[in-house]
Amino acid sequence: MAVSGASTSVGRVSARGKPATDRPIRFKCCHRNTILDVLRSKPGWQEVTEDGGPWDFYWCDVAWIREHFDHTYLEEHQKICHFRNHYELTRKNLMAKNLKRLRRALDKEGSQEAARCDFFPSTYELPSEYHIFVEEFKKQQGSTWIMKPASKSQGKGIFLFRKLKDITEWKKEDYFRPTPIEDRSEKEPPETYVVQKYIDNPLLIAGKKFDTRMYVLVISYSPLKAWSYREGFARFSNTRYSMNSISDAYVHLTNVAIQKTAPDYDSEKGCKWSLFELRRYLAGMYGEPRVEKLFDDVYQLMIKSLQSVQKAIINDKHCFELYGYDILLDCNLKPWIIEVNASPSLTASSRSDYEMKCRLLEDMLHVVDLEGHLTGKEKRIGGFDLMWSDGPVYSEDVGLHCGQPLVYSLNCHIGCRNSREEQLLQVFKQPSKFKHNYQPKEK
Repeated sequence: MAVSGASTSVGRVSARGKPATDRPIRFKCCHRNTILDVLRSKPGWQEVTEDGGPWDFYWCDVAWIREHFDHTYLEEHQKICHFRNHYELTRKNLMAKNLKRLRRALDKEGSQEAARCDFFPSTYELPSEYHIFVEEFKKQQGSTWIMKPASKSQGKGIFLFRKLKDITEWKKEDYFRPTPIEDRSEKEPPETYVVQKYIDNPLLIAGKKFDTRMYVLVISYSPLKAWSYREGFARFSNTRYSMNSISDAYVHLTNVAIQKTAPDYDSEKGCKWSLFELRRYLAGMYGEPRVEKLFDDVYQLMIKSLQSVQKAIINDKHCFELYGYDILLDCNLKPWIIEVNASPSLTASSRSDYEMKCRLLEDMLHVVDLEGHLTGKEKRIGGFDLMWSDGPVYSEDVGLHCGQPLVYSLNCHIGCRNSREEQLLQVFKQPSKFKHNYQPKEK
């Protein structure tokens, strides 16, 4: 299948010297949620609804990438929202493999950076690493472990265990030892899972476990260029935390898809805090210096995870990726990477959630810059801060980092005040034109 878009007509030249369009920017979108609302609200953007119609921007799903990307011719100006092999970071087993490989490489070099690769728990792929896992399991008798399908999301298929008999289905020898031909059809290997040491000392607020969703936008892997977003949210469990019952998903899994099925779930209030609220709470409880250290560690976690796949990802100038990072904080304020999502949920659970995701997506489109408005030298665009551009990026601004007068700090301000309207006015000389139109779902 070959898909192409018509060439962009040239009417003016952008600040970066590339052609800018005089006609509407044509977009396609395979989702019917917040991203479609934002795209439809963009001045000068026009939706393409017919199959085979020319487009400039395509918000596609990962299934389209898998089925059509290799057979699609893209014009110079066209953009799509996934890299070809995005799964190197977003499949749980491949993420673990790449992070382990990066740590081994840094260890071999004798680099002190290897010590910073301690942000993911002991992880094994089953059934292929079953015997290696058993050896580790025996060394940590009494520990709790968590099983996760390698390629599923929203908490599907996840369970905790403390006994090997609970995972005998993933015993490698049962599926890969030689068997008579007539018996092979009856013995199919189980679905690939990852097993991880369960982080049983999470930071609790009001006795409840939570994790955080943070956003990173990568527009190039060669060289690596990544932006972090100031906003995000913390997702809380609906039930007070306890290790007495490891089978209670409402206690241990914070996914909204799980929590909203709880009998006493309040759909109006939800189970979320904004990252700004979380950061303010942590600063009040533990002091600003410890919170600064925490978010510096989060920065290192994000950069190291991207570097772990930098050589594996097939870079393409037509591609970008908005990642949703799920990060857990333990009681020592240490961040742990849980997973990275290539298709973070853009469906809103409340008005505030809808408005935050609209800001995120609108600013993402500003960074991708199909209109050619940017100079390429910007360090901040709306709520996005340029955190890495073939090396660390530093902020020379005074007073922007959560109100603290820091100079030459890392240009990463996750959880800080998102004064995006004023900032966008400085960049584009005009205010944002997006109008929120949240429509709550009927019960």
